[in-house]
Amino acid sequence: MPVFSHPACLDHDTGPEHAERPQRLAAVIEALRASFPDLDLRQAPAATRGQLLRVHDEALLRTVLESQPTGRIPLDADTVLSPGSAQAALHAAGAGVAAVDLVCNGELRRAFCAVRPPGHHATADIAMGFCLFNNIAVAAAHALDRYGLMRVSIVDFDVHHGNGTQAIFEQEPRVQYLSSHQLPLFPETGLRRERGVGNIVNIPLAPGTGSARFCEAWRERMLPEIDAFAPQLVLVSAGFDAHRLDPLAQLELEAEDFAWLTRELVALADRHAEGRLVSMLEGGYDLQALRACSVAHLQALPG
Repeated sequence: MPVFSHPACLDHDTGPEHAERPQRLAAVIEALRASFPDLDLRQAPAATRGQLLRVHDEALLRTVLESQPTGRIPLDADTVLSPGSAQAALHAAGAGVAAVDLVCNGELRRAFCAVRPPGHHATADIAMGFCLFNNIAVAAAHALDRYGLMRVSIVDFDVHHGNGTQAIFEQEPRVQYLSSHQLPLFPETGLRRERGVGNIVNIPLAPGTGSARFCEAWRERMLPEIDAFAPQLVLVSAGFDAHRLDPLAQLELEAEDFAWLTRELVALADRHAEGRLVSMLEGGYDLQALRACSVAHLQALPG
């Protein structure tokens, strides 16, 4: 199973005290290389302007790609542009496009994108929450446009609600968006009543939820929703910041919880989507937990 990444993703410089730092991606790649000696690591291409414009406004592209900062400049309290950010963002989004091409062309059934910056908070016109472009949204829009798919499920188990992904697709019935996330917590969205056109499913979870209740929520509510939708492609926003060691949240999960959910998603992809599943790294800010969760996720992906 291929893993798409790019050295440029390490050049997005958020500053020495920032949670979303290059060491995150370095830790993931290091852990995957150690655990999978035959790791099929592929260089992600840069997304094209046309691919980005399927989900983003021209003004956001100009901000990210044409600002050309000579140092770090804040877009908001959490989100930074640096001299290397444009190329990092282009390759992060391009990884998802390349992975979708791979699975939709029938070359392989699964792929993982180990990239940064993450994407699921970026809206059509605003970079926010550590995110510049919405990588998973770019991948989903590519699947709809290039391959004519009519049912794509985006599964988001990052501890923070993917407000950007939801906002981009909440009026698009071909895309189902499902998120479990801690609430209250940034960005304070993702209430159960947020349903879009019937294609949005949110399960907010209280701090301290733990493994049993997390798995129950997915088993009883979310997985049946995916099964009923019968997606032709499953996309995963794989954030590992719900782990008990993560400094930014308190859901108290273990690496095995992510492995269990991954196996369940693989089974649904096998049932409905000819096995087609693309996973993209989102959050996860404790390096030890990030290593363990990434390895557990990848071990479960082949099915």
